[in-house]
Formats: sequence, structure tokens, C-alpha cells
Amino acid sequence: MIAQLSIATGFLLILIGLYGALIQRNILRMIVAFTVADTGVNIVIVAVGFMAGRTAPILDAAVPVADAAARIIDPLPQALVLTAIVIGLGTTALMLAYAFKLYEKRRTLDIDKFTDLRG
Repeated sequence: MIAQLSIATGFLLILIGLYGALIQRNILRMIVAFTVADTGVNIVIVAVGFMAGRTAPILDAAVPVADAAARIIDPLPQALVLTAIVIGLGTTALMLAYAFKLYEKRRTLDIDKFTDLRG
């Protein structure tokens, strides 16, 4: 039940982020929308990797090696999410830097004002 609710919440955040990125005309709001969608993707990945009744992948006296395959959870989804968080942070920082430079040059963040490449 918890995993299904988490997956639904993650997909809802993805949809909200995509809607915000497509509808907003302000670049900063678009960046926030992309970040919301990125968070939704991370929640979905963690929820897919969740298995009820299992423990952390640490082999010690609590989890003998013989029972490890049946009692521990796969650490790969968590590792992927940690990597995705770092990449998302870097991407967000880069988008904010570009938005700052655009504002310095044009004094606006409205995407409709950037018409230099239109034919």
C-alpha cells in the first residue's frame, strides 16, 4: 500500500512539473517545475525498489550470509536516486546560472521576450 501511494505521488509530481514547465512563461518558474518533476522521478524510483519486510543491505550478525538474498533489499535504486539527486542539483544550478545571465543582459525572464532566433 505504501509503495503504491508513493508511486502515485511521484507520478503526480512528475505531471505537475511537466504541466508547470509547459504552461509557465517565466524562466524561474519553469526551473522550479523541472525540479518538481525531478523530485517525482526520484520518488518513483525509490518506491519501485521498496520491498516490505526487508532490511538494509548490511551483512552482520542480524542477517547471516545464507539468508541475505531473502532478507535484504536491493541497494541499487537508492544508489541511482542519490546519483540522480546530485545530477539534478547540478542541472538546476546550471539553469539558474543561465537565467541569471539572461536577466543581466535583457532585464526580463519572460520567455516571450527572447525572439532573436525567430524567423
